[in-house]
Amino acid sequence: MIEAFFASGHAADLILAVLLVEAAWLRAGAGWSWGRVLGLIGPAALIVLGLRAALTGAQWWWIALPLAASLPLHLMDLRSRLER
Repeated sequence: MIEAFFASGHAADLILAVLLVEAAWLRAGAGWSWGRVLGLIGPAALIVLGLRAALTGAQWWWIALPLAASLPLHLMDLRSRLER
């Protein structure tokens, strides 16, 4: 049962749902801008999408693309934090 949960990618789906709730809370509850939320949550979401692709046996580029796309968002977030 647990093995199927991971093999189907549903474990990653659960993590993505938690990230979505966190993003909504940061936006509505904490009053963060969309750019700031994207900088914080975006890289994590993209890494989890790469994880989901790996768990479901996707081709290598479906794993590599979201992982590579997470770097610019992470750098954007890092830059904004260092400027403050």
